[in-house]
Amino acid sequence: MIPLRPLSVAEILEGSIATMRAHSRTVLGISLGLAVVTETVSTLVTGFFFNSNPSLDKLRDGTTTKVSDVLKAFGDSVAGSGSASLISMLGQIIATAMLTMIVSRSVLGRSVTAGEAWRDSRPRLVRMLGLTLLIPLIGLAIVGLGVMPGVLLALFGSANAGAGLAFLGGTAGGCVAIWLTISLSLSSPALMLEKQGVFASIARSYKLVRGSWWRVFGVQLLAILMAFIITSIVSIPFTVIAQIVSSDNTGGLLAGAGSHIGWAFLIVIGVGAVVGTMFTFPLSAGMAALLYMDQRIRREGLDIELARAAGVDGYAASPSRE
Repeated sequence: MIPLRPLSVAEILEGSIATMRAHSRTVLGISLGLAVVTETVSTLVTGFFFNSNPSLDKLRDGTTTKVSDVLKAFGDSVAGSGSASLISMLGQIIATAMLTMIVSRSVLGRSVTAGEAWRDSRPRLVRMLGLTLLIPLIGLAIVGLGVMPGVLLALFGSANAGAGLAFLGGTAGGCVAIWLTISLSLSSPALMLEKQGVFASIARSYKLVRGSWWRVFGVQLLAILMAFIITSIVSIPFTVIAQIVSSDNTGGLLAGAGSHIGWAFLIVIGVGAVVGTMFTFPLSAGMAALLYMDQRIRREGLDIELARAAGVDGYAASPSRE
């Protein structure tokens, strides 16, 4: 699926798409199944919260101004959104894990079934979950540390000076958090393909990205932009259809808080999200896995090991390295 040499950005993208084509039944089947589960949960949570929530109905009708009702509605909203986000995150973790295994096999010219990808990835899913939670928490902690001096100054000194210091600290912390997030962005494929622990995978990613931060950032940004473009293109016709079939005109979302969200609107929007996710899951996972392999090719001569594993005769490693 890829040339056994250091890859260009275009070749990483092409390799991810080529994997989707060559193993379309397995790749799209995994993505579709997980997307259906996650979007179904999200649709049900959204629909029941907005249409079957007594606390929200009281606020919508203006029949109460009690703080307890406001807090109850807010708590239900957080619980519902949190549940949907958790299910979505779990689906993305499973998809990333399984699709990473498929990409690693496709690089060697080997096919893999969904069952084989599941058996290979299942033992490391708990570690993947821990890794997925840990990296954002580290970023939030860094931002929090940056903001903290300003908050303390605002509480015990000048409020204006504290606000300014908090802004500067938060901005600096955000920059550090972005830098660290990109530095650790290859942790997931390292965990899956090298079968390492969470902290060993983090250290591995930092080592591979070091000295190539801007290149890794560019590829990761491209993956995000591609996913956004695909999602936007897919969502437009489904949004139009949802507005047409919804009995509540625009389903309540565009009509404001005073309307219920129609189930027809939610279902059509959910179908659109499933279609978009079915393509963005493998694209993002494929680009991340190929970027990881490319960094190893550049730094460790992984292309020689890949050629040997693929049974390529007379292969000579490319002299081009970073």
